[in-house]
Amino acid sequence: MHIIIREPKTKKEIEDYYNIRWRVLRKPHNQPMGSEKDDLEELAIHLIVYYGEGIPAAAGRAHFNSDKEVQIRFMAVDPNYQNFGLGSSILSALEKRVKTRGASYIILNSRESAIGFYQKNGYRIIGKVGSIFGSIQHTKMRKDFVE
Repeated sequence: MHIIIREPKTKKEIEDYYNIRWRVLRKPHNQPMGSEKDDLEELAIHLIVYYGEGIPAAAGRAHFNSDKEVQIRFMAVDPNYQNFGLGSSILSALEKRVKTRGASYIILNSRESAIGFYQKNGYRIIGKVGSIFGSIQHTKMRKDFVE
């Protein structure tokens, strides 16, 4: 199967994008629709992955915190399409985009269940952060770009 990674532009692509984020990251924790968005959406780089015959399967976002620091958030891969390399593909595509815009490093807050995934992709643990929804512990991670 092939994949297409692109910035969501059409109404359907944008709906697909936010739907993946909500279904994977918020719905399992009884969070309402709308909780998959924040006040940085308009400033961020958004990517969606379509798998096979146009199935929306993964999403991810990056935004600049400063000229050199980027934060990746809302990484979501539909459970039916995990372990196909979609997460690594979208992460790599986000990294390429922010590097061309001058980023020196990326930070993110990983759920405990995703730490190994990020470590395989070159991120290192730099500390703990709080939990969300009262139970999901997050760990702060970082990846530096080598010049």
